Amino acid sequence: MKLVNPKDKTTLDDLAGGSQAGTPERKQNPLVHLAELFARFKWHLKLLIVFACLLIPLVVSSNYAMRIIIYIGLYIVLALGLNVVMGFTGLLNIGHAAFYAVGAYTTAILMVNYGMSFWLTIPVGMLFGVLLGIVLGFPTLRVRDDYLAIVTLGFGQIVYIVANNWMGLTRGPRGIPGIPAPRLGFSDFQIVLDSYPAYYYLILLFVIITIYACVRLRDSRVGLAWMAIREDEDVAAVMGINLVYYKTLAFGFSAALGALAGSFFAVFQSFVSPNSFTILESVIIITIPILGGLGSIPGTIIGAMVMIGGPEIFRAASEYRMVMMGAFMVIMMIVRPQGLFGKKLYQPTYKIKPN
Repeated sequence: MKLVNPKDKTTLDDLAGGSQAGTPERKQNPLVHLAELFARFKWHLKLLIVFACLLIPLVVSSNYAMRIIIYIGLYIVLALGLNVVMGFTGLLNIGHAAFYAVGAYTTAILMVNYGMSFWLTIPVGMLFGVLLGIVLGFPTLRVRDDYLAIVTLGFGQIVYIVANNWMGLTRGPRGIPGIPAPRLGFSDFQIVLDSYPAYYYLILLFVIITIYACVRLRDSRVGLAWMAIREDEDVAAVMGINLVYYKTLAFGFSAALGALAGSFFAVFQSFVSPNSFTILESVIIITIPILGGLGSIPGTIIGAMVMIGGPEIFRAASEYRMVMMGAFMVIMMIVRPQGLFGKKLYQPTYKIKPN
């Protein structure tokens, strides 16, 4: 049934799912439309993209370019973990580098001091990250917005200060050198992963696992509960959502991904120090999902490519490259404050099926 007003040509269409008369259909941003099309692609097309990623080391011969690509993958894992807290749950966390540091130092200490295998340090580091995320999650249950940001900022600084002053464990500003490369195999049959292609395939594996986990969680009951908290905590609580459980779960999952990235960083750099986990590092990680679009997984991936790869493109203009990146971000916040692939949530609509 469609009612038409001949004066202003507005319509009220019961079958179109519209809730108000005279509301023109808003054109969707092409980047958002592209992201939604990619989400609906069949599995074989996504498999083709993964196959193309597998071919990158065969095409890129420059060690410098491979190093930048590996760092892009590293920051994709970090930013996707933060996107769970900021994008899915709507909680501002400025101390994400703390979880990054926990994973890196756990791997470094266990491998250097105790000779543990890299593959065994990963779950241990993620476990410590989850515990730290839970510790952070509980005190922040009663604070929101700016106050939550201040709490997480202080938490990140505490981890940095501990790493910088605990000489007996972290060696303070001197850091932990000589972290061995990961190995595959058993006893005498072992492959040392110490080349750029090997590190690339390792971080690609971590990126794929992270994307899969984030997609599955986003589309689950847990993801819906996180999004409900993001939109309105009070309404979510009235609807029966346990705020304590789901907020803590968000911080714990985000911390686990941060620790996973930290474990890879430790073996890739073969050296960790507190200077790698400053407040500036947290700001860079925060910028990636904001630039790509909060809550958008493809946007976070593109944001990491822009934030990490962009400054390297303009490296020839060394004096002005960061100025150009800053100007680009200012323009982005003016033109598209929701990010490249960000969008506002659609209001629920109900369609009347014709008899």
